[in-house]
Amino acid sequence: MVLQLAVQENRLLLTFDKDFGELAFGDLHATAGVILLRISARSPSAVADMVVRAIARRDDWGGHFSVIDDTQTRMTALPKRG
Repeated sequence: MVLQLAVQENRLLLTFDKDFGELAFGDLHATAGVILLRISARSPSAVADMVVRAIARRDDWGGHFSVIDDTQTRMTALPKRG
């Protein structure tokens, strides 16, 4: 599964799929960050530019479920599991 691989490799998972929110908050130990993209840019390059700028503004993505949309970024800490 993609989320498990992101956790194993300590990577961020970027997605347009809202279902990853349920997975990240579910039973998985989603210590990697999950970023849901809700961007309405007209071209792939515009989306890429927005994402690169948004990610560069922060360094605390890990352990959070984040939503980047056209006007803001919202972050929610993922539950810590022992």
